[in-house]
Amino acid sequence: MRYLDPKNDLTFKKVFGEHPHLLMSFLNAMLPLDEGSEIESLEYLPAEMVPQIPEMKNTIVDVRCKDKNGRQFIVEMQIIWTDTFMQRILFNASKAYVKQLEKGQNYIQLHPVYALSLIDDTFEPGLEFYHHYKIVNTQNPERQIEGLEFVFIELPKFKPENLSQKKLQVLWLRFLTEIDENSAEIAAELMNQSEIRDAIDCLQESAFTKGELELYERYWDIIRVERTRIEDADAKGIKKGFKTGEEIGLVKGEEIGLVKGIEQGAKISGYKTAVIGFKRDMTDADISELTGLNVDTVASLRALFNKYGQETESHFDEA
Repeated sequence: MRYLDPKNDLTFKKVFGEHPHLLMSFLNAMLPLDEGSEIESLEYLPAEMVPQIPEMKNTIVDVRCKDKNGRQFIVEMQIIWTDTFMQRILFNASKAYVKQLEKGQNYIQLHPVYALSLIDDTFEPGLEFYHHYKIVNTQNPERQIEGLEFVFIELPKFKPENLSQKKLQVLWLRFLTEIDENSAEIAAELMNQSEIRDAIDCLQESAFTKGELELYERYWDIIRVERTRIEDADAKGIKKGFKTGEEIGLVKGEEIGLVKGIEQGAKISGYKTAVIGFKRDMTDADISELTGLNVDTVASLRALFNKYGQETESHFDEA
């Protein structure tokens, strides 16, 4: 029996966008909901959010739903992390929050929106894979503003053997990270949990039409092309960075040489001025102030001038 990868756009939407009991189990396991506030029922909402103002941007998410308490949940599966993905999630969640109100309704009728993003990529350093964001007071984090919460999960960092979080959360994350086209056997721990087993059944290749399988493969082709484009861009950026670094190094070298030349020239110029001061019987202190040479250097030059006279002056002319 062949299974498909649940992270593919087609399979992810089939599992979580068509089976509310699977989505409810998944959200209860993944989201930081307080005890007693778990989701008890779900209603799917349109994945495309059309703005009330025509000039504003239409957005489409993978799965969008709400529970009986009016809380909304947005779920996204992202294969490749991009710098704009977090902004897009923030935009979508904010739009979902705002669109709750019809004209004339009161703000008290607004309900929280939770955005859950699963990323098959890494975007932050360190071992932590679960990132929970909410609006808090920076001086007193226990003081919070309810309304928007965000969870980002970096799937490549997930290691079940090193974790002790909720059992169902571990099983769902194993479902997402362990199953793909090469899975010959499914772990017993996954098959023994009813919701996970139902989700695995949805991944059987035989459950998809020929057209759906073509879409499945086309999605991976798009991902491969995008990854290649990003890798090529990174390689070009590194190469350009090295070249720019070399150019900067050469310029810096020229600048350093120029500075040293100016310093040396100033020093020679100071020696010549000192000789003129000796001829005019100026004091060492006055010559030091005039040339910038310290008094000891001026005294040494005077001794040379007194001993060798014209030869000292011609030496500085040659320099």
